[in-house]
Amino acid sequence: MVLSRQQPTPPAQSPAASEDFGAGEVLRRIRQSYQESSGAGGGRQIQFHALGTLCRLTLVGPPALTKDFTERALLWVANFEAKYSRFLPGSLVSRINDHAGKEWVPLDLEAERLFALCHELHFLSRGVLDATVLPLLKLWNWKASPPVVPSDDQVRATLERVGWRNVQRAPGRIFLPLEGMGLDLGGMGKEYAVDHVCLLARQCGLSGALVDFGADIRVTGLPPDGRPGWHIGLEDPRAPGRVWRGLAVREAAVATSGNYFRQFEVNGVRYGHILDPRTGRPTTVDVTAVSIIAPSCTQAGLLSTSALVLGAVEGRQLIDSTPGAAGAILTLTQIFHSRHFHEHIAS
Repeated sequence: MVLSRQQPTPPAQSPAASEDFGAGEVLRRIRQSYQESSGAGGGRQIQFHALGTLCRLTLVGPPALTKDFTERALLWVANFEAKYSRFLPGSLVSRINDHAGKEWVPLDLEAERLFALCHELHFLSRGVLDATVLPLLKLWNWKASPPVVPSDDQVRATLERVGWRNVQRAPGRIFLPLEGMGLDLGGMGKEYAVDHVCLLARQCGLSGALVDFGADIRVTGLPPDGRPGWHIGLEDPRAPGRVWRGLAVREAAVATSGNYFRQFEVNGVRYGHILDPRTGRPTTVDVTAVSIIAPSCTQAGLLSTSALVLGAVEGRQLIDSTPGAAGAILTLTQIFHSRHFHEHIAS
């Protein structure tokens, strides 16, 4: 399994691409949360809130370069969130969702490439990553207290409005044919953003950078402490806050998908927060977390989510069949390693 050359690129220079979708307000919010400090091992430590999560950057390079990169990175993230967040009423995704079952929505070249990537990820994940999952996310209300499990009839009715194969795309436009359909890019948006920001650090001439958006991580160059690789800890789902394994990686990404934080139990059945769009239900298998090392964060996220939903056996087969990828699947009782996982364990 190899992703095609869908590398993140700057926004296309077209009339549609010049629309900022309210990015100025998003950028102001990001700046309000911005913090910067010197790292214990050198380099600059930056953090801010965006894309619904805590974003952390470790930057290695001259102050002038790190400052230039930081400004460019914050602007890009603000534009990305403003354009693709379903939670912002002025975003492109909200516009597409509002026009479901009614009319086509124009796209610029950047958006066309992103939705082409959604199509590819749907195929490679065996249907697990489906950007049309929004109706199911609304059906399974994680904030309800006590939690309520939808009926079989409700799930079946909602599934009629889910399915990436139903999405109609043509050059410069997209259409959701059924009223009530909706897009949510939560399954790949952060990972895509991590890849772009990491590539931006390289383009700005930094000698090293670690980009961490909500535990979706990619590194480039060398860390500030002189080690030959970046050390990344994997959180233990059995004891959140503790590390069960340390990794040493270079020019790679690490993504973890887990069910151990957001879950609920009804009648003895544990429901994780990650939905399987093929069944319309949350994962109920005993996989608690999957961590993946891969060349890009988009690919690592694809594999970690897919393996979590597919289960330990099929998930490990998927990881082992992917060139350049390795991973670990944690269940309630066991840890399954892919063939090449041991090559990345920190000494």
